[in-house]
Amino acid sequence: MIFQGRTSKAKVLDKTCIEELYDNHAPWLLGVCLHYTGNLENAEDVLHDGFIKIIRNIDKFEKRQPGSLEAWMRKIMVNTALKYLRDHKKERMTSDLYPGMEIPEEPDNQNDFEGCDFSEDQLMEFICKLPTGYRTVFNLYVMENYSHKEIGEQLGISENTSKSQLSKARRFLRERLNEYQKEMSYAKAGSGR
Repeated sequence: MIFQGRTSKAKVLDKTCIEELYDNHAPWLLGVCLHYTGNLENAEDVLHDGFIKIIRNIDKFEKRQPGSLEAWMRKIMVNTALKYLRDHKKERMTSDLYPGMEIPEEPDNQNDFEGCDFSEDQLMEFICKLPTGYRTVFNLYVMENYSHKEIGEQLGISENTSKSQLSKARRFLRERLNEYQKEMSYAKAGSGR
């Protein structure tokens, strides 16, 4: 049991429960943070800040169905990561290359990378290499299922900018994955397989 308390309304985490909560959820939540920050050091900072928020707000959590704790924690981590990106903004959320220029939206294809031969770790590496704006919109749209309107509201950008950033992110990932596929094909051909 994660929660201890006198009533179902008063939830208190003791030290053992906090450690258990952290041990059980930190690895996958670190992955969520890494999707947004793009590097391990920043992801660990976000994870730390997010876990403090989880512990401080656990009394507000209400279990509604299986998986609701995980969804609640994920939402806190995503919001913490977005705050971190706003507070540590090194790159603009919109493209510096073509300010004000919108790239036509590509068809929404959830199977962008179907049939490609790469591991989840390799895809994660490519996602982490996306520019901050592309990576943030890609994660909110693909991983969190936000609409472009919700992304725009969350990031303070227009829906069209969100669509443009997603399109650019997908194009960037496809190009990197195609390059990777070619490198692997050359490596296999060179090794005589």
